[in-house]
Amino acid sequence: MSADAVNNSKRRFLVASTTVVGAVGAGFVAVPFVKSWLPSARAKAAGAPVVADISKLEEGQMITVEWRGKPVYILKRTDENLKVLETDVDMLADVNSDKSSQPEYTKNSVRAIDKYPHISVMEGVCTHLGCAPKYLPDLNNPFAGSLGKGWKGGFFCPCHGSFYDLAGRVYAGMPAPTNLPIPLHVFKSATMILIGQDGSNA
Repeated sequence: MSADAVNNSKRRFLVASTTVVGAVGAGFVAVPFVKSWLPSARAKAAGAPVVADISKLEEGQMITVEWRGKPVYILKRTDENLKVLETDVDMLADVNSDKSSQPEYTKNSVRAIDKYPHISVMEGVCTHLGCAPKYLPDLNNPFAGSLGKGWKGGFFCPCHGSFYDLAGRVYAGMPAPTNLPIPLHVFKSATMILIGQDGSNA
């Protein structure tokens, strides 16, 4: 093999090697650049708003959606449910939700947006140690008796026994110190709820 042929072979090998190394290097440089376009850890933790469709939700039914990695309960209450919320006040720990977390526009006896009082939106996270309370609309359940005749349905935390009414208000003497939190939310229509934003920032 001639010297020229050897040199050409070496040249091609070096050019190819340099190209590969350069491409790999460019890849490493590009990774942080591309990552800079992705949501930050803080943005991920904050959680984007989610839309809940309640068009098929019937009275007495509840659906659960996920927001910020937590369950959000959406309950459609009956007229009778709303009446009960006016009568169980003597049994509650924070009847006016003064110590609890909710938007100002849901700080009322039914803890809901005024235009949609039958629709309750609350985080399904017990304020004691973070368990998920169970929805118990039926009074014929093994837990109802412990609250006596005042229990008209609501939520029961199986971890440590806290009871909440159908507005997520905790009963007095329970391990949970405050009512179930209510996230920011706004009705985009009568059947679509945006959770994670309200009317001021939607």
